[in-house]
Amino acid sequence: MASLRCRRDPCGVICLILTYFSVFYADYVVIQYVLIPAYADSVWGTLHGSLFNLVLLLLLACHSKAVFSDPGMVPLPDTALDFSDLRSQSSRMNERGCEGWTVCSRCETYRPPRAHHCRVCQRCIRRMDHHCPWINNCVGELNQKYFIQFLFYTGVASLYSMLLVVWAWVWRIRNERQGDADKEGEESPSKHLIVAHYIILLVESVLFGVFVMVIFYDQLVSIITDETPIEQMKNRLMIKDRSASFSSSSSSSSLPSQQPPHHLPHATRKPKMALLREVFGRGSVFCWLLPLHSSLPSVGGISYSALPDYDV
Repeated sequence: MASLRCRRDPCGVICLILTYFSVFYADYVVIQYVLIPAYADSVWGTLHGSLFNLVLLLLLACHSKAVFSDPGMVPLPDTALDFSDLRSQSSRMNERGCEGWTVCSRCETYRPPRAHHCRVCQRCIRRMDHHCPWINNCVGELNQKYFIQFLFYTGVASLYSMLLVVWAWVWRIRNERQGDADKEGEESPSKHLIVAHYIILLVESVLFGVFVMVIFYDQLVSIITDETPIEQMKNRLMIKDRSASFSSSSSSSSLPSQQPPHHLPHATRKPKMALLREVFGRGSVFCWLLPLHSSLPSVGGISYSALPDYDV
């Protein structure tokens, strides 16, 4: 039910429509106004058309998986929970191995470590990165792989279309200089239309290409540093608060000044490859490029019940 409410988000629906329209428009321009005129009698036209449509097919497949996959919603309890004794149980949480579990007042349930509530999906998402309107879904523990693949293939398609358009434009200018001056008046309307399509596709490719590559880089950094953007923001605020409290305490104290804390205590750092495999799976690196369901590492666990392991 919550996932259906997410699908009805107006901003997300508009972004979905814009995404599919941009993809099909790029395919139409590349085939109709780039490959057919420039490579009508060449095998390169078939080769480029097949490769470009393969990239678009993978792009749409990854996008669909990111849209319709469960991002990692925390299951809701079958019955209402009583949180009145939460404080009395907090002393036993560490003994039972449930440190990091918190209570979501909106979902009215316990949520595991690194889970956060999404106000659009109206559910808590495990290892929530952010809510992305372009997939009309949250980016979380279970669909981050498909989201990153979608960004990658969008960047590849943008770069590929830019190269094809530039080459077709150069080919057209070269042919116009070589002759056909007597047909210039007859071809001027179609020529202006073709140039307009070229410009629109170039602008679209540059905007989407730069946009997704920035997000793609940010996603990779988030994975290898093992910190989501929400956790990064919280850690920065905590460091700022600790530094402010340290400065105020050191100014009012006669003790020798010490260096303020610059880093928060963090869990044991995992190797970068292990962190990447937690997202993309334990299969071959080549399988990371395909929108296939992969078995994720069981370290840290990705399966949670609605209740933590302590008395309620």
